[in-house]
Amino acid sequence: MLTTNETKVDQERIYHCSGANIRGGGGLETYIASLINWQNYQLINNGVQPEELLISSLKNVQQNQFELLHIHDPDMLVDFREECPAVLTIHNHSSYCPSGTKYLADRQQKCDRSMHPLGCTWGHLIDGCGSRKPQNIFQDWQNAYYFLKNIKNLNISVIANSNYVREELISHGLSPNKVTTLHCGIERSKHPVSPLNPEIHQQQHILFVGRIVPYKGLEWLIKALAKTDSQIHLDIAGDGWGKAKMIELAQKMGLSDRITWHGWCNGDKLEILYQQCFSVIFPSLWPEPAGLVTLEAYAHCRPIIASDIGGIPEYIQNHHTGILVPPHDLQKLADAINELSENYHQARLIGENSHDLFEQKFVMDVHIQELEKIYNQTMNDFYSRKK
Repeated sequence: MLTTNETKVDQERIYHCSGANIRGGGGLETYIASLINWQNYQLINNGVQPEELLISSLKNVQQNQFELLHIHDPDMLVDFREECPAVLTIHNHSSYCPSGTKYLADRQQKCDRSMHPLGCTWGHLIDGCGSRKPQNIFQDWQNAYYFLKNIKNLNISVIANSNYVREELISHGLSPNKVTTLHCGIERSKHPVSPLNPEIHQQQHILFVGRIVPYKGLEWLIKALAKTDSQIHLDIAGDGWGKAKMIELAQKMGLSDRITWHGWCNGDKLEILYQQCFSVIFPSLWPEPAGLVTLEAYAHCRPIIASDIGGIPEYIQNHHTGILVPPHDLQKLADAINELSENYHQARLIGENSHDLFEQKFVMDVHIQELEKIYNQTMNDFYSRKK
């Protein structure tokens, strides 16, 4: 990774800046890796590792040597010196929410408060939105406060991955002219993708992909599973500290034989799970900024049933590319699952519609085209100010 001013760089390339491990499997890591792979295809094919094209710190970097920096971690702005054009993508809520969740865990509801020291401290201590340790509360608050204070005065373009995130940034003081919405994009599957067929539909598998933590909604999904046809089987691809509790819940509800716990899955295993399900379930309870699971389902030609919260609805055309369900509503989630399980033609059609929308709006080459427009405008604005 590039970390020092002795490093020679190609000034004609866009460099991405993040401390993320792009070999990891999270949404942010996957997105950054996709950008690097796409924009540096020839270099990577010639043996350059993606990590070599990622700047992990701006502290000792001679920034005026770059054509443009694309920053993905707000914390890195402390070392940004405005010596070159730059854009910042906001991927989550941590820039305007000290806990980073916008979710009051103990109340099991999203947080509609604006950032305030008293309200956010109350949220941490009483509503369980984040750590209850005083030093962590103070550090979380400080990070968000100084970001909002500094970003308003920096000459940097801000990209939000949903209108939901954009509106939050504006409500916390950023100028609407400073923030552009660019919905996420992902790469096409590296494996052959087929529409849902009768044989797979008859197997009656649904799929959950994600971390097993309370705000991802797996408890809601397991309870809803009990209200669905007994032939429906839930595959869970993921892990997390809440797994043991969810296994215990499934056992108490007599659902153990209807659930398979696959743990974290590599690309090949996950491909198989996507292909063998008739629907992907995305039951988040917190206001997801965007949610790449939707696009993964689209890329695999599968309909998605998802929570109507946060930025998720911006990626889904209800009853056309997926079905949106109010969070916590057990019966409506069960009804949506049963609806697709009972109607092969509807499930297939929604999956095909979702794949068409994916190709039109969310595939990586389309995403890069829109991103390059933002890059060009940012560079034009930067050099106009220089004049």
